[in-house]
Amino acid sequence: MSNIKQEPFIARHQAQWEQFENWLAYKQSPRQWQRKHGEQVTPPTLEDMPRQYRQICHHLAIANTRMYSPLLIKRLDHMVTQGHQHLYEIRTHFLRSISRYFTRTFPALIRQEWRLLVIASLLFYVPFFAMLIGLQFYPDMVYSVLDGSSVRSIESMYDPSLHERFGREREADSDVLMFGHYILNNTSIDFRTFAGGLFFGIGTLFYTLFNGVYIGAVAGHLTQLGYIDTFWGFVSGHASLELTALVFSAAAGLKLGAAIIRPGRKSRIRALIDNGKISMNIMYGTATMTIMAAFVEAFWSSIAWMPLVVKYSVSALLWALVISYFVWMGRNRAA
Repeated sequence: MSNIKQEPFIARHQAQWEQFENWLAYKQSPRQWQRKHGEQVTPPTLEDMPRQYRQICHHLAIANTRMYSPLLIKRLDHMVTQGHQHLYEIRTHFLRSISRYFTRTFPALIRQEWRLLVIASLLFYVPFFAMLIGLQFYPDMVYSVLDGSSVRSIESMYDPSLHERFGREREADSDVLMFGHYILNNTSIDFRTFAGGLFFGIGTLFYTLFNGVYIGAVAGHLTQLGYIDTFWGFVSGHASLELTALVFSAAAGLKLGAAIIRPGRKSRIRALIDNGKISMNIMYGTATMTIMAAFVEAFWSSIAWMPLVVKYSVSALLWALVISYFVWMGRNRAA
């Protein structure tokens, strides 16, 4: 009875097995496979290898359960064993790629695009410090950026008498909930800044300048009120990661805009594709920094009982680590 069921089973999956075996043979010995099939034959590829591997594992389980022929079971078992080895290699390669990206590619790319980084930094920090300093002399200027309800809300978030944890409107908000909120809020800001580069860079210019003015207005207003310990004690912990990520997003957006405005000898489409690859490589690391900043903001920055000397010391350490990372990491291997 099992043999009767076995034939349709083989017929249904034979093509997939042959494709998988051919791919395995090529991966085990590419040169031998090429000699056997000819140099002109295109090497085999396999779409979604993990999914196909899981399917063949399922086929082996069915064959064992239905007691199909030992030859079929041996064939499937061989595919599963060899497939597991290659799947492990793929995962190992993936981990190596991630490690290589953060130890070499990302910091080297930031150094490579230093001109755009300087422009992005000026676009953000000039209006930031202008608003921060200006509000110490003209406090009412905050209402040119924020409405009254927003000002009151921000004041309540950093009022020393209202909270045991700062940077949130309600004490009931948990650290985990705020972690998710910070990720959503900060990544949306970074993405808008980056994607704005597609509009000839104008969107990136607008969002970077706006964020500089807005954050500077908040910082200047709370400093003028005297909420220095609560506000600066809160933001100092995650500023090195969050603000640097914002500037990097602006640099990535400007890279997109440059492809459209000044494509050089390339077509605009070709320049956009090439610059887009660089920009996306920047954004991978930027997104990671934003998530790290959200973690620090939710679980460290908001602690009210922590001595300020500790918070400022940690802040200085993080700034030193961030700067050292992008100045020195991967430099000895950078092309």
